[in-house]
Parts: sequence; C-alpha cells; structure tokens
Amino acid sequence: MAYLFVHFRETYGVEGEQIYFSVSKDGYNWEAVNGGNPVIEADKGDLGVRDIVITRTLEGGFVIMATDLALRRNEATKYDGTIKTAFTKGSKALAMWKSDDLVHWSDEILIDLSDNCRLGCLWAPGIFFDEKKQEFLVHWSSTEKEDGYAGLSIYCATTKDFETFSKPQLFYKKANSETLDSCICYEEGIYHFFVKSADNPKAVIHMTSTQLLGPYVRDIDFDAQMDMIENKRAYEAPTIFKTPDGKVCLMMDYYGCERKEDQGYVPFLMDSLNKIELNMSKSKFKFPYGFKHGVVLEITNAEYENIITTY
Repeated sequence: MAYLFVHFRETYGVEGEQIYFSVSKDGYNWEAVNGGNPVIEADKGDLGVRDIVITRTLEGGFVIMATDLALRRNEATKYDGTIKTAFTKGSKALAMWKSDDLVHWSDEILIDLSDNCRLGCLWAPGIFFDEKKQEFLVHWSSTEKEDGYAGLSIYCATTKDFETFSKPQLFYKKANSETLDSCICYEEGIYHFFVKSADNPKAVIHMTSTQLLGPYVRDIDFDAQMDMIENKRAYEAPTIFKTPDGKVCLMMDYYGCERKEDQGYVPFLMDSLNKIELNMSKSKFKFPYGFKHGVVLEITNAEYENIITTY
C-alpha cells in the first residue's frame, strides 16, 4: 500500500494553480512528483485550478475534479481585484480529468452543475462514495441566484459514472454564515461532515449524522478543541485519511501567514473519528513543500512505482 496526495501550490506566479502530485509509502514522509512541477495543467475555463480531489471509480479507473479558478491569472482583471467577484463571474463548471492508470489523463472536461445558472459558482469539490447505493456524492460550495449570491453553502449531486449527474440540491446551509471546503467521511455507522464556517465561528466545524444527507448535529466538543488551536481562523480545507498504523489523520490547510512557503496542510493524528482529539502532529510528517487544498488516495505499490517511474 502507498499514498497519493493531489493538491495545488501557493506561489507568486500562475504555475501554482495547477494539479500537483506527491507520494508516500507510509503516509508520513512525502516526496514530490515530477520535480515539484505540475502533473496536469488546465487548458480550458480559467486556465488554472484549485481545490483538487481524486477518487477511484467503480470500474477501477480514476477521476480528478477541481475548482475551475485561477486567481493569480485573473484576479486583477476578470475578478476586479476581489475574490468575491468570482461568486458570480467565475467557476461556472467543475474541471474534471479521467485516467485508467494515474499517469495517462484525458483532456480537461468542464462539468456544468450550475442547474441552468441557478448557482453562481462551483467551488471546492469533494467526492464521497456511498457504499449503500453504490454511487458517488459530489459536493461543493456555491452561491445561489435566488438570494442574490449572498454567500456560499454546500450543494451536492450524485453519479455512478461521472458522465451523468443528478439535479443539484442543497446539502447544508448554515444560518449565520457561509460555508465552504466540505469533507465527508464514514466510520462505524456515523457520517462525519467537516466544513469551514466563515463566521460564528470562523473555523473548521464538525457535525455528525446517521444519514448521509443529514440532518447533521454540531460537535460542540470539536469547537472547544478548535478554540485551543492558535489562529484557528486560518485553517480551512479539511481532509482525512488513515495511516498504515491505524491512525486517523485530519489535515487542515493553514493559509494565515504572509510567507507562502509557510502555508499548507497541518496534520492532526487521532485514534478514531468517533472520539476526535486534535493533536497537532507536525513533527511526525515530512513534506517537500506546502500542500494546498487537496486529498489523499490510497494506491497500490504498483501504482506508486508507475507514478514515480513515469514522472
């Protein structure tokens, strides 16, 4: 067993908002792929992507999805110098690539899940495999035309083949703030929903449910643990994977500093999602650079060798 981390990079140029790979044999020590350069570059839409997610398909292939958004390239022009403009002018589709082997990738495909432009943007996709229904729940952050694109909430659609998708529906809306960067996990009969709350509190929050579509109940103990983390407001993009030694690793992306090389994912190790303990574990991990908003996929040793040999 090995691991693949798909992500983007925070750089001063346009090259960071593309798809990067890093690999690991143990989940702790990570090595850059392709010399730390992009593995896939967007050539449609905004010509850049953020918020990368990958999954293994029912047929044994792979799908990457990402936000079609290039802030470095377009913020001063297309987006009028503010990311809020992208709520309505940008990210009208999710970018997608397909592969049979993790090294040969299809051309970029733009997937329109805006429901005839009802949704103002499509940001930060996540993919959860529903074993009960044998289908994938794709979830993301959107504004909605009906409320004047006032703020981001979480929407979702289902698919079995990443060719056809159900009609988008609201997954979660927080009453007193917008939400973004959602992550869904399942453990021992409980669905765990992590999401970044923009206010009240401005922090990653955790909720649980016995049903995938909810309703979800807020984990107040998690809130208290987040309160103990210095600069908790500066964490976003939660993602989770299990290490070979049985630990659950919650990664949260730290963006709250001026020096871009200091930004990136911070690991928190625990025994179980059903008893979360936010133990910051930086010293146990080694990264070649700061990984920005991505996910970890378990891969085989053969797939690992294929990646490092090809790139």
